[in-house]
Amino acid sequence: MTVLQAILIAFVYYLANSPWPFGGLGNYAILYRPMVCGLVVGIILGDPVQGTIIGATINLMYIGFISAGGSMPADMSLAGILGTALAITGGIETEAALAIAVPLGLLGAIVWVGRLTLDTAFVPLAEKYADEGKPEKVWIVNILLPQLLLFVMTFIPCFLAAYFGGAYIQDAINALGGTVLRILGIIGGMLPAVGIGMTLLAIFKGEARIFFFLGFLLATYFGISILPLSLIFLCITVIYMQLKGKVGGSYSG
Repeated sequence: MTVLQAILIAFVYYLANSPWPFGGLGNYAILYRPMVCGLVVGIILGDPVQGTIIGATINLMYIGFISAGGSMPADMSLAGILGTALAITGGIETEAALAIAVPLGLLGAIVWVGRLTLDTAFVPLAEKYADEGKPEKVWIVNILLPQLLLFVMTFIPCFLAAYFGGAYIQDAINALGGTVLRILGIIGGMLPAVGIGMTLLAIFKGEARIFFFLGFLLATYFGISILPLSLIFLCITVIYMQLKGKVGGSYSG
């Protein structure tokens, strides 16, 4: 990996955690997802197809991901970005890359919590500007300083890991041999089931169970692909909610 590629990959990690949209590509809402940032990292490294495949595989682990109230169970953007970068540069299999990416996501959560904690130091300065009647300076502590802190805490560690990590990963692979890689591949193959299981915990409840089984039967026995199946169940859901509303309304009346 070249220095320029490592710089671009580190900048992608910064954008994934920033509010800047950059034409709709950057920011937390889009680039944060491993499948998206995996594609971008793949483009940077000259292999967008493999980057998308690795990113999408990592994304399965976080399919039930939720961040409520500022809490962050894991940083899936770091897992997607570095997991994809190390997999492509190290030449490892997708499943093994997933097993490597998950601990990276846990490390990224430390960066998230640390940044939120350090950002609180800017609040007294903002109050000071407000008390002095200088609202035009509040943007300094509300935007400039937090973004500089975010850049330092995301860009520098990601650059070092991307630039130096690939060589260390490759050396470790050569030293460990095939057995460890097979173990990592088995573990990585099991991890997407965890993400799917987390999603089932949310949707496999009460009246929603019949829709799960119906969708499974249609996909398995009729070979309907995901997109038309989603549209079919969107229509079924709308009809179901309308009928349920009419029954509830007539009952209450």
